[in-house]
Amino acid sequence: MAAATTKLLLSDLASTVKSVPSNYIRPISDRPNLTEVQISDGSIPLVDLQVLNGPSRLDTIKQIGQACQHDGFFQVRNHGIPETIINNMLTIARAFFKSPESERLKSYSDDPSKSTRLSTSFNVNTEKISNWRDYLRLHCYPLQDYMHEWPSNPPSFREVVAEYCTSVRGLVLRLLEAISESLGLQRDFIDKALGKHGQHMALNYYPPCPQPDLTYGLPGHTDPNLITVLLQDDVPGLQVLRNGKWLPVSPIPNTFIVNIGDQMQVLSNDRYKSVLHRALVNCDKERISIPTFYCPSPDAVIAPAKDLIDERHPAVYKNFTYAEYYQKFWNRGLDERCLDLFKASTA
Repeated sequence: MAAATTKLLLSDLASTVKSVPSNYIRPISDRPNLTEVQISDGSIPLVDLQVLNGPSRLDTIKQIGQACQHDGFFQVRNHGIPETIINNMLTIARAFFKSPESERLKSYSDDPSKSTRLSTSFNVNTEKISNWRDYLRLHCYPLQDYMHEWPSNPPSFREVVAEYCTSVRGLVLRLLEAISESLGLQRDFIDKALGKHGQHMALNYYPPCPQPDLTYGLPGHTDPNLITVLLQDDVPGLQVLRNGKWLPVSPIPNTFIVNIGDQMQVLSNDRYKSVLHRALVNCDKERISIPTFYCPSPDAVIAPAKDLIDERHPAVYKNFTYAEYYQKFWNRGLDERCLDLFKASTA
């Protein structure tokens, strides 16, 4: 047993344990209490993007704006990304986590500043309780700056992931235009607010867990970036906080889940909300989820849009660079909200 716990990665430990090791066990007050989960037919809004370029564009923009304001989350279909690109991405992610331990460990690092790294939990250097997940984190824009760092096994990894990244970036840029317009801003406002832009992604692997009621894949948190586009396999696990209750979001094939991140909440001067969400695990099936985190470049100065500030709506946040925000995020616990640290002085 002692030897098992020396494994760097959870995926090499999980299959050898019959119970959850103590460092993964949450205090009783902070467990995924499933009786508090909202059982309902309602889920997050589903937006059909096919009409975004047609006569119903304004209706779709309004629908996206309502989702950003009231839910912080929505799903998109008819998004223009071919099913083959999606399936190839899920297949290569699964293949990566099934590759030999020695091969995977070539990418291992516990340094959050590294632009390509395989790690486990969230931040093993600062956290007190571990999360039931391994993840490969990649920077992917501009592609040519980072692709050479990515794993070279499986052999088609770089090619498949690059095609996926490029496709998702195209989708994000369309969504950012729609979100800008939904706020009453110029269509290119958000695009221009991001400096040179940044794009990261994570390949999350959640192994089966012998006691899923004692731990999380990821505890409740908001995303520090601008907007997140999530691809997940067919295994449920994502839950979103709505009206104080956790709402399960069931996977729908060939859709993406989009959520507002902290930077969008700032740019919108609190009109749009970055919402708490969490990942649960289960005892039967592994789960793979692949979020793309679109963000400002580190030197971009983020502040509420001037057109959204007036006497009735003063600026809620001060100006800051994304690098400042991102550093705070990684140094704090995942479940500690960073936004409050950047509020404008009310004095």
